[in-house]
Amino acid sequence: MRAPVIATGSNSKGDLRAWLAQLVGEGRLAVATENLSLRHELAAVAKRLEREQAVLFPKPDGHAVAVVANLLADRSWVADAIGVPERELLSRFEHAARHPLPCVEVTDAPVQAVVHRKPDLTKILPIPVHNELDSGPYITAGLMIARNPRTGVQNVSIHRCQVSGPDRIGVLLLPRHTQAYYRMAEEAGDGLEIALVVGVHPIYLLASQAIAALDEDEMGIAGALLGRPVDVVKCKTNNVRVPADAEIVIEGRILPKVRELEGPFGEFPQYYGNRAEREVIAVDAITHRENPIFHTITGGGYEHLILGAVPREATLLQHLKRSFPNVLDVRLTRGGTCRYHLAIKIDKRSDGEPKNIIMGAFAGHYDVKQVVVVDRDVDISDSVEIEWAVATRFQADRDLVLVAGAQGSRLDPSAANGISAKLGFDATVPLTKDASAFKRIHVPGEESVDLAAVLQADSKETLVKLLGA
Repeated sequence: MRAPVIATGSNSKGDLRAWLAQLVGEGRLAVATENLSLRHELAAVAKRLEREQAVLFPKPDGHAVAVVANLLADRSWVADAIGVPERELLSRFEHAARHPLPCVEVTDAPVQAVVHRKPDLTKILPIPVHNELDSGPYITAGLMIARNPRTGVQNVSIHRCQVSGPDRIGVLLLPRHTQAYYRMAEEAGDGLEIALVVGVHPIYLLASQAIAALDEDEMGIAGALLGRPVDVVKCKTNNVRVPADAEIVIEGRILPKVRELEGPFGEFPQYYGNRAEREVIAVDAITHRENPIFHTITGGGYEHLILGAVPREATLLQHLKRSFPNVLDVRLTRGGTCRYHLAIKIDKRSDGEPKNIIMGAFAGHYDVKQVVVVDRDVDISDSVEIEWAVATRFQADRDLVLVAGAQGSRLDPSAANGISAKLGFDATVPLTKDASAFKRIHVPGEESVDLAAVLQADSKETLVKLLGA
């Protein structure tokens, strides 16, 4: 295979190559040297660049297929991918979740230009090993698309997928929609038809992480974010419909009543998910574009975190606003692994309200473990501001909410098989207090100072005269 063509220009097509072309045009895509090792070396380079640049790896380990990582290196990149200013990011995602666009089925698709009906994952695709104790190569950026075996409605999600043989993949299914579909199929004695889609525009990845109801197809949210319905094509060996402009599709079935060892794997809490008997995918076919590009997400890296954060924030904000219209903004903090710790900004109306909002947040997603509610003058994108609000506006005997024995994340190593405690902090100013006691200090004119105008360009002469040096 020759190198994939990444033409500079508009990202209106909405595929991976269009996004890479945009990054090229803005100087945000680095290209590594050829023949870097798929075992650790590729991930090491991606990790060093994770907050700065995307990186393309041509011929990793001499493989004909290129690998790309760090598609989203900053929160502002997420806004760029969707095409909105950063301040409108959550509202745009929230609107798309409320107004999905149904997919349009096509019969001819770039992703089916090449078809392998006797697939060997280990030879066809360059699948990296990321972290030190990972049990082997993992497909980490694959959209798993599954169909409800009763209704035919599709679900889109991302799971860690361990390549354990030429046509075999171990998969971790958490208690969400794919697992529910699998249980339906397994009870009927059938495998669950699925497809793993690798190499798509970041919008598809973001949509897959929306907190949607069962039988709400996240591909409709992707369409709304793109501003047009997603073109999908039927798989060659099953009934799953996949994005026509994807790079690679792995078609298969999650086998009924089959479990094999999977893990350990470096996860978003910055620990390894454990090794255990888990579900197994049998691969039936692989299709791909001419000269495909394989996307990988470094386990526990920033791309891993930010992909989960923004969609969850948008759906949590929507969830909270239904009952509390004075909720202004939310943020899943980096220190809380962009999953467990939630900061909520409100326009406070009553002293009891923050505690109700805390309990509403716990109900929004079981991963949320700690909630801090702050006033509108606090910047929830700044962890120092959040900590300051707790330090100066919170008293544990008055403002703490503690819930024991609740469902939490199974990937939280401090939880007991997913059973977790929830903690809430009301770090808002009490309305019954003298408002002047909580008046923040401020230097007039600080925001408008023009430093170029007030600082000397060459201060050496002045310093010599003043200091005598």
